Amino acid sequence: MAFVREFVRFGSAGLPTRGVVLGLALALSACQSGDKLGALNIGGGGQSPASAEQETVTVEELTAYCPAITLGENRAVRNSYLRGGEGDAAKLVYRAAIMDTTRSCTYAGGNTSMTIGIAGRVIPGPAGTTGTVRLPLRLTVYQDTAEIHSQRFEHEVAITDTVGATQFVVIDRNFSMPNPTSRNVRVIVGFEEAPAR
Repeated sequence: MAFVREFVRFGSAGLPTRGVVLGLALALSACQSGDKLGALNIGGGGQSPASAEQETVTVEELTAYCPAITLGENRAVRNSYLRGGEGDAAKLVYRAAIMDTTRSCTYAGGNTSMTIGIAGRVIPGPAGTTGTVRLPLRLTVYQDTAEIHSQRFEHEVAITDTVGATQFVVIDRNFSMPNPTSRNVRVIVGFEEAPAR
């Protein structure tokens, strides 16, 4: 079994730039060194040192294809306003932004299983209050132009202070597919647009 991980950081314009994000990287390294909370354990679970030493990895697994993650167009940031105040900065309740993504792939029995991580932050606006914010997220997988998987999340973030940002992390382990025969799979994540009122 092999793991493939890649980090993508998104700037303020929502465009991907390569780089390792310190906080996410430290959390992931903690996962592999006995993370007791398992907050970002996106791999297949902990292993004892003995079992890790006995595991063999083939050249095919090391060079295996793990589809990259991209942000959907105009879906990296979500603004929430008081009812009737859309577009009014004074009525902004919060701004949520996806800052980073990561993924790992495991290969077994002719299938590729993906674990996808999404990290971001919520910043209260002038009309913000403490409480729970529900973030509507959508993860979609395409093979060529065909949609082969779609998952919607209602991720809850507890806002305890209206000053500063609150971090959030979402982990999805629900997608697997037959091993692709070409590099034609795209994973797109982002906030889902709120339904029209």
